[in-house]
Amino acid sequence: MSAKDYGAESIKVLEGLEGVRKRPAMYIGSTGKDGLHHLVYEAVDNSVDEALAGYCKNITITIKKDGSCSVEDDGRGIPVEPHPILKIPAVEVALTRLHAGGKFDKKSYMISGGLHGVGISCVNALSKKLIVEIKRDGNIYSMEFSRGITQTKLKTIGKTKDKDETGTTVTFFPDEEIFSTLTFDYKILETRLREIAFLNAGLKINLVDEIKDKKEIFQYHGGLVEFVKWINGSKEIIHKPVYFKREDKESGTSIEVAVQYNSSYNENIFGFVNTINTVEGGTHVAGFKTALTRVINDYAKKKNILKPSKNGDSSLSGDDVREGLTVIISLKIPNPQFEGQTKTKLGNSEIKGQVDSMVTAALAEYFEENPAVAKKIADKAMEAARARLAAKKAKELVRRKSAFSLGGLPGKLADCSSKKNEDSELYIVEGESAGGSAKQARNKEIQAILPLKGKILNIEKANPTKALGSEEITNLITAIGTGVGESFDATKLRYNKIIIMTDADVDGEHIKTLLLTFFFRYMPQLIDNGNIYAAVPPLFKVRKNKDHYVHSEAELKKLVDKLGGNVVVNRFKGLGEMSLDQLWDTTMNPKTRKIKKVYVEDAVEADQTFSMLMGDDVQGRKDFIAENAKEANLDI
Repeated sequence: MSAKDYGAESIKVLEGLEGVRKRPAMYIGSTGKDGLHHLVYEAVDNSVDEALAGYCKNITITIKKDGSCSVEDDGRGIPVEPHPILKIPAVEVALTRLHAGGKFDKKSYMISGGLHGVGISCVNALSKKLIVEIKRDGNIYSMEFSRGITQTKLKTIGKTKDKDETGTTVTFFPDEEIFSTLTFDYKILETRLREIAFLNAGLKINLVDEIKDKKEIFQYHGGLVEFVKWINGSKEIIHKPVYFKREDKESGTSIEVAVQYNSSYNENIFGFVNTINTVEGGTHVAGFKTALTRVINDYAKKKNILKPSKNGDSSLSGDDVREGLTVIISLKIPNPQFEGQTKTKLGNSEIKGQVDSMVTAALAEYFEENPAVAKKIADKAMEAARARLAAKKAKELVRRKSAFSLGGLPGKLADCSSKKNEDSELYIVEGESAGGSAKQARNKEIQAILPLKGKILNIEKANPTKALGSEEITNLITAIGTGVGESFDATKLRYNKIIIMTDADVDGEHIKTLLLTFFFRYMPQLIDNGNIYAAVPPLFKVRKNKDHYVHSEAELKKLVDKLGGNVVVNRFKGLGEMSLDQLWDTTMNPKTRKIKKVYVEDAVEADQTFSMLMGDDVQGRKDFIAENAKEANLDI
């Protein structure tokens, strides 16, 4: 459908914009940092939909010095002629009516990410000012809005250099009445835009930050194959990427998959639907898992890699075949049903079977044609099966040990008296002496203390059997109560907050990273559910008339300037140096302490970072340290 055919009648209207400003979180997830960036994604999704339809090759996102963000594309341009029913310009309908857009009839966009149709109108409702400029029919049109209300009528502000030049530029200023932060984060946008570029082979995306004077171009002609290689960049890979594309002509569903195994013990499945990152998975991921398990089992049995066991159970489990797996699943479907406006889980029930049959056929064919790759994958799964049986024995040993210890809990744990999960907190403390201080300083009713002896095992480099044989790790698992892996049960969580409390020095940071690696690999659900925190002990005590505690050099300078001369500054070298009152006031008292919630902004980047920081990629680690050293608090 050309620009001529994509006209005002393509814009369907379902209802008005009321309510978006009253309940913004319902539409964009939150009014914090996530919600702010969601506005950018909504605008970008419209441009990507033009690319999916074959009309857009370039998208430019600019973070501007005046606090606005602009998204420019060279698509067809939003229609400007009067709407047949409402008699106002079609662009005004798209920007001021909820559920208005070209996505509801299948002629304008066969495939689209922004299928809720609330996208750009939501951005408009939640912006104190929004300007849209459209290039169509040789003209440049402009319109201005404020908080969803039209401020200037559509006007022609110039002519295009080339009469065939088309495109849309949306510039918006987020509303401070709605958002708790108005600062766009280059790193967050970079991650999502890189993803979009990988998923749309050849599409060129420019990111420009005028404030930091940074710019980057994302364009990947290799698409998903480049994506999977990029994710596995810091890992030891087992084979070249497996890539296939399949289409179900009857339903219009198509799937693109890139698979590559590495030598790690972790699985990474990244699912996308119409370029939307479905972080919670859904029916497309379920269909892929079923197909993968079946195809690898069939192949292993056919080639006699899998021998029947004495008890007759000779199948590889889903966990076995997914150990060390990195896969990108990119699904394109005409009518996706996402669970929630933030589009994190696909709900279409028919997709599971469609994906299962397409993946089964494609993988089986690939295995037949590439026996060397197929054998490596099957051998990796067999290795995982053997390790699983050994780990199962280790887990049973953990359970038996905990059943025989007092009350089923580790002896080192100083538990709290409250049995109410929602009130209770577990402090994981580095070292016996800090553990002893924390036990005395705590509120015994709601705060439990588990001291660690030295540094725990690096999970990234240890196989599950070794990890589950480590006393410090089994103590941790037993104290938390949920179990790990397939036996994880969130309802058995014994504490609402798990707080990592380490010294503010290099050793303390290392221990914190080891613990975060453990949670990310063995109990990621606790991070997703917001149960994991890091204590932020103060670095300095400043005394003038009374004690002030500060957490950084910058904070110290600001406070000393404010208080004037004659101040006494003490630097804390560790938690053990603090008096019990100081430890309670600064780090443990829920009313006065400072703690940070740990959350994963982007699973792809988190996986890469843990692999690089805690794995064998020495050069990657050096580069990371060089790049981030300026942001570190050095304890010199």
